[in-house]
Amino acid sequence: MTPPNLNPNYTLFCEQSASRFLLLEQVQESRQRHGLDLLSSEQIAMLEPLWVLSDYLHKQCTRFPRWLDDLLVLETLPERPSKEALMAGEAYFAHEANACLHVAQDALDEASFVKRLRLYRQWWMVRLIALDIQQRLSLTELTARLSGLADACVNASLQWTEQHYLALYGQALDSNSQPQSMIVIGMGKLGGNELNLSSDIDLIFAFREHGDTQGGKKSLSHQEYFTKLGQKLIQHLDQVTADGFVFRVDMRLRPFGQSGALVLNMDSLENYYQDQGRDWERYAMIKARVMSGNALDIREFETLRRPFVYRKYLDFGAIGALRDLKQMIAKEVRRKGIEHNIKLGEGGIREVEFIAQALQILHGGRDQGLQTPALLKVLPYLAKHDYLPVEEMDQLREAYLLLRRTEHALQAVNDEQTQLLPEEERARTRIALMVGFSSWDALDKRLWEVRKNVHRSFVALIDDGHETSEEVKHQETWRLLIKRPEDREAIDDAIGLIAWQDQEASITRISQLLSSRTVVFMQPIGQERLAVFLAALMSKLTDEANPDLVLERVFPILEAVLRRTAYLVLLCENQTALTHLIRLCRESMWFTEAISATPALLDELLDANTLFSPPDKIMLAEELQQILLRLPEEDEEAQMDAMRRFRRSIILRIAACDITEILPVMKVSDHLTWLAEVLLDQVLQQSWQYLTKKHGFPVSQGEVAFTPQLAIIGYGKSGGWELGYDSDLDLVFIHDAQATGQTNGERSIDNLTFYTRLGQRLIHMITSFTAAGRLYEVDMRLRPSGNSGLLVSSLEAFKDYQQKEAWVWEHQALTRSRGLAGEPNLLAKFEDCRKDIIASIRERSELKAEVIKMREKMRAHLDTGGKEKGFDLKQGAGGIIDIEFMVQYLVLAWSCKYPELMRFSDNVRQLEAAALVGLIGAEQAEKMTDTYTLYRSLTHRLSLQQQGRVVQKDTLVDNQNLVSQYWENFISNEQI
Repeated sequence: MTPPNLNPNYTLFCEQSASRFLLLEQVQESRQRHGLDLLSSEQIAMLEPLWVLSDYLHKQCTRFPRWLDDLLVLETLPERPSKEALMAGEAYFAHEANACLHVAQDALDEASFVKRLRLYRQWWMVRLIALDIQQRLSLTELTARLSGLADACVNASLQWTEQHYLALYGQALDSNSQPQSMIVIGMGKLGGNELNLSSDIDLIFAFREHGDTQGGKKSLSHQEYFTKLGQKLIQHLDQVTADGFVFRVDMRLRPFGQSGALVLNMDSLENYYQDQGRDWERYAMIKARVMSGNALDIREFETLRRPFVYRKYLDFGAIGALRDLKQMIAKEVRRKGIEHNIKLGEGGIREVEFIAQALQILHGGRDQGLQTPALLKVLPYLAKHDYLPVEEMDQLREAYLLLRRTEHALQAVNDEQTQLLPEEERARTRIALMVGFSSWDALDKRLWEVRKNVHRSFVALIDDGHETSEEVKHQETWRLLIKRPEDREAIDDAIGLIAWQDQEASITRISQLLSSRTVVFMQPIGQERLAVFLAALMSKLTDEANPDLVLERVFPILEAVLRRTAYLVLLCENQTALTHLIRLCRESMWFTEAISATPALLDELLDANTLFSPPDKIMLAEELQQILLRLPEEDEEAQMDAMRRFRRSIILRIAACDITEILPVMKVSDHLTWLAEVLLDQVLQQSWQYLTKKHGFPVSQGEVAFTPQLAIIGYGKSGGWELGYDSDLDLVFIHDAQATGQTNGERSIDNLTFYTRLGQRLIHMITSFTAAGRLYEVDMRLRPSGNSGLLVSSLEAFKDYQQKEAWVWEHQALTRSRGLAGEPNLLAKFEDCRKDIIASIRERSELKAEVIKMREKMRAHLDTGGKEKGFDLKQGAGGIIDIEFMVQYLVLAWSCKYPELMRFSDNVRQLEAAALVGLIGAEQAEKMTDTYTLYRSLTHRLSLQQQGRVVQKDTLVDNQNLVSQYWENFISNEQI
């Protein structure tokens, strides 16, 4: 930036200053009085704008004229204030001080120490205000140094006081006989390293463990001892002396406010926030930071702070409190005379902070990237991850920077805590110049432009929730019913407009819910949320064709979230989410059970854009990677839980598209299959990292394998791109390592053992139950020699087995196999091996006999339908297996002649290839494909309704007869 003395506007302002020569004269006289050289004309030209623009700078430069020399060489300013520099009494801030400031800190009396604190603060303030006026520091650098100044002064005071009390009271030791210090927690702008030029500092005091001090003449309880330290700290910083003050200290944010104890131990602090912490305290705790304390103190405080502030689910429980806070802010903005307050007025600093912190409160539990106290770091993250539009974020950031610069200019004039824009013309011009504008009109115009943008975002952030009188009346009805759940007649009146099939049963169900212990003993806020939710739900049910079914399916979800009523607020605040919930529960029992088991899935209902557009494979991988990057790499359970929650949320989105017919059945299976592939790839990488840390990397032919030489092969539905919602995974593991090789770690093992353990680890990671369930069931029986075979085979052993020992049904399975995850070269080798085996020349009559024999055996043992039960879509005559077996025969019998038959592993494209080469007619292929996709679609829907795979016999009789006819033709046709 241009130094002020080169700015013609600064020069003009100085020339027009009535007191200009008087101010200069006072500075020169002070220098002369202190035996310093008078300032030259060149130096005056450089420095004069500083003391003319800031009365505070003039006052300090007159009092300590030697500091003017420092202002000529501001490049020598230390990087950051520090306790060590303060306690050492370094000469750069003690030029004008008496001799006692140069003694060692442990020999300082209290008066001298108090003087040193104030001089250190004044020395830094002079330099920081000068740099700010010259705009040679960014806002972030300036506020970080101001916050660092507060840290240095707080820690210096604690150090002096502990030393002062050492002989008298001794030390406060913990249960391990280690000294414990007072923990000082910075709140607000101080906590976020965003302190302004003349700010109060909001503090909370704590200590780790109770006990009594040891080693002094007198023993105090730790409570008494740390209270004394806290009182001294406030006195050192807040007391006004001839040298001024250091920082005004505000302790009102501590538990119980002004009536609470000055210092609490960490257990008491945790109990308070768990049992009595209020919503505004959660908001305040976003910026909380331990300023003094060791690593253990910081860790313990963060352990209690983060769960209090950030909830693991999407936290719409806080939305009511945020709305109240927003309304309070809006009410205060309307106060007369506050429009010129750039912090509290409309579109001011507080509104920018509210927007960012509200989004942190709502989403920070699920997105740890939001758990940062610094607003200028949070805003870009909000835009990057689509919590705010980029344009809106840019506007908020620009507004915040300008408002904070203006705030600093206002406070730099007299070191006063003010955010009011001046009314006097000359004062306005001075502020404009300090901010970097050529005139007040230019600054004022820009301020109102940015404040208008801020206020627009502020108003739009959270709906103020003005209900209609009808809504209020409906909610009041349910508030009364919660108090009188036995009043069946009142319940009947409340639901009378709904077209129930069995109204008495519905009344009973509602009465049972309202009479449950969970509801009876709910907190008042929980009962209020339940009343609002039931009112909204019943309003929606008036338009339902089958409200009984919806009630039956929504109530288990409601019962699952009664102890976490934030989810009720989520649904009431977002009527679209409630509509989606009703529709999806109506269509799918699976939804009811999935959401009842994992209420966090309700989050997915919020955004129709994501709910009805499931990600493709690349997007899936990126989304999962982003989730896992936010978790500690060493926390295996957290990683496994996250993958399971991710799978459930994606399946919910896929099912939503299936039910609403946004995705056809083929695409549904594609998405489910991509999901499995992405999860398998991640599990493989994590299992590999786990084992290589223990045993090192496998070595083959002298080459170290830094990536897993393993292929995960999928059979059946995963191999054929046909996964369903509850499909298990038929897998085979193949490695490509040298059998005689070993790993290169300290705990070396041979390669075969390593890859066997890798396979075991994979199965453990996939099938283990955690709090979030498990990923998939895994079936390994298709590996060479089945359950008696090796868990992981080499590619050569796999090929040898397939060529020499495999049964026909194993070759049939191979037609529906493909690589799902693993090393690309090995996957390519497997595909070549697969094609070599499938393309083997076979005696077709013998092959057909084996296929027919196996089909009849399966039908006899696995068909769950019958005359009374209905048609088994999969195993029944004319079902899915008949189609698959015909196709598998064609692939095995004719791939030696028509390689295109084995190009793909899914049934539909194999049918297309069979028609293309003339093995079956195009019409037959089309009808078989249509029937096959119909059967699969019905299977998906039945799975969502948890109704098995048997349908009424007459439902698909034409399709059954058609497939059965094709099967009979297949048996009798000797030409294929």
